[in-house]
Amino acid sequence: MTYLNYIGAYFLMIAEMFRKPTKWSVMKQLILKDIDDLIIGSLGIVAFISFFVGGVVTIQTALNIDNPLIPKYLVGFATRQSVILEFAPTFISIIMAGKVGSFITSSIGTMRVTEQIDALEVMGINSLNYLVFPKFIALLLYPFVISIAMFLGILGGMAACVYGGFSSLDDYIIGIQTDFTPFHITYAFIKTLVFAFILATIPSYHGYYMKGGALEVGKASTTSFVWTSVVIILLNYILTQMLLS
Repeated sequence: MTYLNYIGAYFLMIAEMFRKPTKWSVMKQLILKDIDDLIIGSLGIVAFISFFVGGVVTIQTALNIDNPLIPKYLVGFATRQSVILEFAPTFISIIMAGKVGSFITSSIGTMRVTEQIDALEVMGINSLNYLVFPKFIALLLYPFVISIAMFLGILGGMAACVYGGFSSLDDYIIGIQTDFTPFHITYAFIKTLVFAFILATIPSYHGYYMKGGALEVGKASTTSFVWTSVVIILLNYILTQMLLS
C-alpha cells in the first residue's frame, strides 16, 4: 500500500504541474536556466563517455570476430547497432539519472528544507509548475544530447577501429551503411523522450516531497537515482518489446 501511495502521489504531482501556470516572462527565464544546467551542462560528460565507450564496443566486437570467414565490415555494423539501439538512449540516460537527477533532487530538496517552497505557496504561486515544469520543457531537448552521443559513439568506434588496426576505414563505413533501418533512429528518439520525462519528474518528486534536513537531501538524491534508473530499465524493456517486436 505504501508503494501505491507513492505512485498515486507521483501522478497527482504530474497533474498539478500543468495547473495554474506561472506567467511567461518568469517561466521563460526558468526554462533557459534549466536548459543551461541540465542540457548544456551535460554535453561534456556525455561527449567524453560516448566517444570512448564507442571505441570499447568496436574493440570488443573486433576481438570476438576472429574468424577469417566473417567479413570485417561487421565490426562497423555491430557498433552502429549497439550505439543507436541501446548505448546512446539507455546507457546515457542511466548516467544522466546520476548527474541530472541528483542535481534536480538536491536543488528542489534544498528549497524544501529551507522553506522556500512554502514561501512560494504563501505567495499564491503553483510551486510544482514553477519548479518542475521548466525542467520538463528543458529536457525536451534531451534527444539533441542523445544524437550527439550517437554520432560520437560511432566516431569513437571508427577511431579505435582504424588506429587499432582492427579494420580499414572503408570496411567500417560499409558496416555502418549495411542494412540501415531508419526506424531504429525513430525508436531511439521515442525512448529518449520517454526517458526525458522520467528524468524530469521522478527526481523532482523525491526532492519536492522529502522531509528532514541536509542529511535527508543526500538520501533523497540517492533514492531518486535508484528509482529513476529502475524505471528507465523497465520502460526500456517495455518500449523495446512494443516497438521492435
